[in-house]
Amino acid sequence: MKQTRPIITEKSMTLARNGWYSFAVAAFSRKENIAKEIGALYNVTVKEVRTIRRKGKMHRTGRKMIMKQRADWKKAMVRLAKGQKIAIFDIGEETAK
Repeated sequence: MKQTRPIITEKSMTLARNGWYSFAVAAFSRKENIAKEIGALYNVTVKEVRTIRRKGKMHRTGRKMIMKQRADWKKAMVRLAKGQKIAIFDIGEETAK
């Protein structure tokens, strides 16, 4: 699986504090493969995987502004074993205002 990459957004950071980490994965990947891939990449134990297929958005491109559709993709949300974290999602403690 070459396309595994973390999704870094405000919502994903909030979910990461609660133990759910979001990744964009290959559209054909299965939950077992996702768990093995993420476990190998980040040296963690994946306990649960949830997936959702996302339809590609339409966008305008080129000189004539032709409408094209981006590729469909799959989003995976993984829960790790207790006490484990992924450093990319760790933004530290926010200061209270």
